[in-house]
Amino acid sequence: MAAERRADRIRQSLEQDIVTGQLPPAARLDEVRLAERFQVSRTPVREALMQLSASGLVEIRPRQGATVAELGLKRMVEMFEVMAELEGLCARLAARRMSQDERAELQRLHEDTRRYLSDNDPDAYYAANLDFHEAIYAGSHNGFLAEQTRGLRQRLTPYRRIQLRRAGRLADSFAEHEAVVRALLSGDAEEAELLLRKHVTVQGGVFTDFLSTLPYGPGEAGEVGPTNQDSRRRTAG
Repeated sequence: MAAERRADRIRQSLEQDIVTGQLPPAARLDEVRLAERFQVSRTPVREALMQLSASGLVEIRPRQGATVAELGLKRMVEMFEVMAELEGLCARLAARRMSQDERAELQRLHEDTRRYLSDNDPDAYYAANLDFHEAIYAGSHNGFLAEQTRGLRQRLTPYRRIQLRRAGRLADSFAEHEAVVRALLSGDAEEAELLLRKHVTVQGGVFTDFLSTLPYGPGEAGEVGPTNQDSRRRTAG
């Protein structure tokens, strides 16, 4: 259990570095240097890299090690477009198929996120937000659709999470969820689909703006080592 927690902590830290541009595309992720950085053995580092590989943020190649995946803007926008369509379809089906208990649970989950909005806690909000979206996937009562939506969402998780740190985004997200809940509770399938698709598409637009501010261009890369914090200070100055 302790090893799992260490791996998760390392994954979250590297994930944050990747989506904020601290670790640029093609940057080499050396297990030994990362173990030194986090003061752990190579085992939790290796597990964290495998998790990041599963989400599409890291590429692991035999005899070459791990590098930050080179995901271009066009690719990410394409993924957000598909994500919006999948989530919209989940909402359409959920509006027609959710039981009364499932609708009540969705409303409860939505209300639970309000406290994190008041606390301005984007990380806690995002964790609760995952449960909210999962309830809609489950409410579609289409296992294959839920599986595909969940898989793509996992790849986009760090990008969707980082958007919540933008000024005003928590309040906007909550308001968008509020409208989705009303449509689902009333059984309005078309409105629910439109609103949830728009919700994800809005995030895609925010992400495009975010990427345009990153301090690196295509092909710029470096190697992660113990002096990584020093390089961050130089570029931030």
